[in-house]
Amino acid sequence: MTKRDYYEILGVGRDADDAALKASYRKLAMKFHPDRNPNDKEAEEKFKEAAEAYGVLSDGQKRAAYDRFGHQGVQGAGGGAGFDPNQFQDFGDILGDFFGFGDLFGGGGRGGARGGRSRQQRGDDVRYDLEISFEDAIKGMSAEIQVPRTDPCESCKGTGADANDGLTTCPICRGRGEVVFQQSFLSIRRPCNQCNGRGQIIRRPCFRCKGEGHVRSERKLKITVPAGVDNGTRLRLSQEGQPGANGGPPGDLYVVLRVEDHPVYDRNENELHCRVPVNIAQAALGTQVDLLTFDGLRTVKIPEGTQSGDQVRLKDLGVPYVNGHGRGDLIVHVDVRIPTKLTREQKKLFETLRDTLPVENEPQEKGLFDKVKDYFM
Repeated sequence: MTKRDYYEILGVGRDADDAALKASYRKLAMKFHPDRNPNDKEAEEKFKEAAEAYGVLSDGQKRAAYDRFGHQGVQGAGGGAGFDPNQFQDFGDILGDFFGFGDLFGGGGRGGARGGRSRQQRGDDVRYDLEISFEDAIKGMSAEIQVPRTDPCESCKGTGADANDGLTTCPICRGRGEVVFQQSFLSIRRPCNQCNGRGQIIRRPCFRCKGEGHVRSERKLKITVPAGVDNGTRLRLSQEGQPGANGGPPGDLYVVLRVEDHPVYDRNENELHCRVPVNIAQAALGTQVDLLTFDGLRTVKIPEGTQSGDQVRLKDLGVPYVNGHGRGDLIVHVDVRIPTKLTREQKKLFETLRDTLPVENEPQEKGLFDKVKDYFM
């Protein structure tokens, strides 16, 4: 039987983020969970189908393989081979936010507290703002940055308690890390609020971290900024953010770039723009101008008869395409400057020129569009 598309199963687009995936799966899990639909094979199959789809799309590596190769890309990697009950038995992890408690129906999944083990939590993402020059944004660069973060305390190994008998068994859950309630036919388990699911509480805090379990530090990282980046470009460094709690994975570090302005060049996507002034004689007769580009000195030919605002395009001297091939162009905008002060000799030359040039002071003829507009007004 042909397997349905995972995105179609969850009812989300292919650009859906993690929050959208989880929200959609929660909705389907609540609707089709077997405990809500006893003896309903169709609902059970839909629940398994949704769980399988979420299991693949919520994993970045599996999702990338699925997006590229379809179901074939996740065969044997926890997806595309049917429903794995061990992966999704903690229904409370998905519905806990709705009911206010975890581990419904006696589930004992990967996120629940068992035997004094706390729920693993992924570390927070970290943002680092980096200012770079206009030239570095075009050419690319390497940099070393110092990122403030928190690290597990080495003295207490992240427990927050003194290494010498600083922990004691939680009196509420008696070391189990969870408390159990009986509600009708449901056996409801939730992490112990007293010890936060650890099964132990601190009776003597660690002298170094004062019971926090972590200390502040700075970490030096080398990053590579690719050629062609722009204002607001984000560089993601996987697992270089804050450490996770209770053995959870670290978050990510996002380096956000701010590109300085340039005194000569402006940027429009992958094009560079600059203005080059010329005098009347140069514009009329044509000239050559030396221009310092980011690829060295280039000679720009200004053709005769150039008008103010005309453009000269220099191919492949613009901004490189990030993670791609080729470059944009450099556009030179010609600015014809009219002199405001003339010497006596220059005035005589301009008078001679004026007398030799044809007189063209008549108003210009209207274009076709203007004529049509006047006809209907």
